[in-house]
Amino acid sequence: MPRRRIGFAYRFAAVICKPPLVVLLKRDWRGMENIPAEGGFITAVNHNSHIDPFAYAHFQYNTGRVPRFLAKSSLFNKGFVGAMMRGTGQIPVYRESTDALSAFRAAIDAVERGECVAFYPEGTLTRDPDGWPMTGKTGAARVALQTRCPVVPVAQWGANEVLPPYAGRPRLFPRKTHRVLAGPPVDLDRFYGREMTPELLKEATEAIMAAVTRHLEEIRGEKAPEVPYDPQRERVEQRRKTRAQTRRRGHDGPSERRPSAHGSPADGAQGGSQHQEGRHQERQNEQWRTGKRATAREEGLNT
Repeated sequence: MPRRRIGFAYRFAAVICKPPLVVLLKRDWRGMENIPAEGGFITAVNHNSHIDPFAYAHFQYNTGRVPRFLAKSSLFNKGFVGAMMRGTGQIPVYRESTDALSAFRAAIDAVERGECVAFYPEGTLTRDPDGWPMTGKTGAARVALQTRCPVVPVAQWGANEVLPPYAGRPRLFPRKTHRVLAGPPVDLDRFYGREMTPELLKEATEAIMAAVTRHLEEIRGEKAPEVPYDPQRERVEQRRKTRAQTRRRGHDGPSERRPSAHGSPADGAQGGSQHQEGRHQERQNEQWRTGKRATAREEGLNT
């Protein structure tokens, strides 16, 4: 897409955003030649910082093919933010739609108009402890298989060193480097012409995420985990652990550890907590001392 089609609003946003990005981040950008010069396409990008959409948009703006990001439809109705979202051609996603494909209809239309649609397939900031891409959602694969457009995998690293995921305070110094590597389009030919089942979409999504992860390995000079972090699997495992702990507590019998009204362990108790045992022993000792003093007084009175 030629620069003349970028539009005033996008140029205005660039005038505001580019200077602080230039000051904040050094740049190591590779793979611009893999961004198609014309026609609609998708970029699939990893997401590891709240500021990486701006850093990545800077990279792609400089290629002459500006990205149209997907965003919640509610943002498009919020004053200045909504005006900028509409003016820069960002794409609303109507999550209340019951049809998974119609939720991305605007993205499909944008691709068919010759636009670049930027997807964060993870759907949110990565929760992988080491910042690697998680398992992806199927939206990018749906649009790609529907339109048969190129899917360019893009890996980025560095914005997360300025503002790590879920961090409250940025780390501005020393100056960080934003590294980007855009690879050649993912080969999805084997998925075309087949029924768009959940299994097919999952397989196509895994192919896209594998390409993004390989490029991030190259940027970082490290090996990614064999199995990507899966938030859904993690939630299931956490619920399983919680149920197991609840069952263990029920088996141990929490009522056995509950003290009686007199401060001693309840009937059937097998020891209770160490704290309760200590308090009970102290009460017994005090009762013994009180009884001994009373006996001594009686003996004194009887002499």
